Amino acid sequence: MSALGAELAGIDLGDARLNRRSRRLLERLGDKPMPSIPAACGGWAETQAAYRLFDNPKVSAQAVLAPHIARTVERMGEHTRVLCIQDTSELDYTGKPSMQGLGPLNLEVRQGLYLHPTLALTPDRLCLGLLGVHTFTREPGRLGQAKDPGRPLEEKESVRWVDGFAGVNELAETLTETRLTYVADRESDIYELFVEAPCPETGADWLVRGRHDRVLKDGRPLSEHLAEAPVLTETTFERPASHGVKARLVHQQIKAVRITLPAPYRPERKLPEVQVTAILATEPHPPAGEEPVEWLLLTNLAVDTPEQAPEKLQWYLCRWQIEVFFRILKSGCRIEKLQLEKLERLEPALAFYMIIAWRILFLTMLGRECPEMPCDVVFDTAEWQAVYIVTERKRPPDTPPSLDTMVRMVAGLGGFLNRKHDGFPGSQTLWIGLQRAADFVMAMDAQRGLGGGTCV
Repeated sequence: MSALGAELAGIDLGDARLNRRSRRLLERLGDKPMPSIPAACGGWAETQAAYRLFDNPKVSAQAVLAPHIARTVERMGEHTRVLCIQDTSELDYTGKPSMQGLGPLNLEVRQGLYLHPTLALTPDRLCLGLLGVHTFTREPGRLGQAKDPGRPLEEKESVRWVDGFAGVNELAETLTETRLTYVADRESDIYELFVEAPCPETGADWLVRGRHDRVLKDGRPLSEHLAEAPVLTETTFERPASHGVKARLVHQQIKAVRITLPAPYRPERKLPEVQVTAILATEPHPPAGEEPVEWLLLTNLAVDTPEQAPEKLQWYLCRWQIEVFFRILKSGCRIEKLQLEKLERLEPALAFYMIIAWRILFLTMLGRECPEMPCDVVFDTAEWQAVYIVTERKRPPDTPPSLDTMVRMVAGLGGFLNRKHDGFPGSQTLWIGLQRAADFVMAMDAQRGLGGGTCV
């Protein structure tokens, strides 16, 4: 079983044949994530088997992800602090009008669904795996009601953020040696989420980006209180490129204040007031023509020292990894190109591709965090030996190369030049290289079947 297939080692679909087929399908799709499902399966019989698997009522997204989530939790237990990152991305299937079960996106004419996963990462940005995924669609004609302030939270789409924190908090109670921190963007600035936070000794922490200039208990707006606060410390970091914005160096000043938020009025329930820490990071001198990079972060954690404030900022910057995850899903696995007829087929297929996208993200960062680790920890023998033979043009060594060496070899197959100034390979060159590596494994298996031994 390959390293990828091992993520479904404990799958239980109620039928041993379904279990085997699911593992085989994950390996097939992982070998060729970019082509269509028929192209990845390599034949009509295998393609039909894949579609039957997606059609089987026992094969839900939750059932497919369950063994991977269990392995994710195992990996989390090896770390003292894990960040649980959540975000939402739309999947656009407007060009597939025959697909059943979709709903409008930001416009009635655009059809698709929303994907809301939770990723577990270390503070060093190593993605340990998925902790769950929530998908939802909107009903036609109800776009204007998605953010209706008069509706109870339980009836709004935004309840997913509160539910997401509740799930992380429940997991925190079982991982007693690992501290969990929930991290999310502006949409999660919801008072009910702050209320859900338990005593810091027993549950998960939270860190969210603020979007409201809330009125404090003393009647002043939060912005006024922060304006009067002294600068606690300063920090410099590299902002990655995103949505047409170039990467650049950012130098920020950081302030932190402990505040009490009065409870907003809710007709359905009485809420208590809460104490939070507000962290304001501003860029006083951005480059000419550039917008300043500024963030308001809210957390249940105290920030008392100059060292604690940049740490929280770095945790929030880890949220960028979920954007990379979405890019791998859409550009690498091309999930918006899937030709499936109904949502019930699509959701389990998405679960397979999310595990594949995780592994690509995992390998990208693991090679940076643990460069000297033997590569056979994450690559099976056939994979690393095939890549070594093709790239080095000689027999593979008895001792597996380091993980850093193998990741760079695989990425080289995808176009990574590995020059001194190139840094670490990115996810795009790695996912292309992994596909080529799978082809080399298949070719060498075929050669051995013909009695040719191992080619050099």
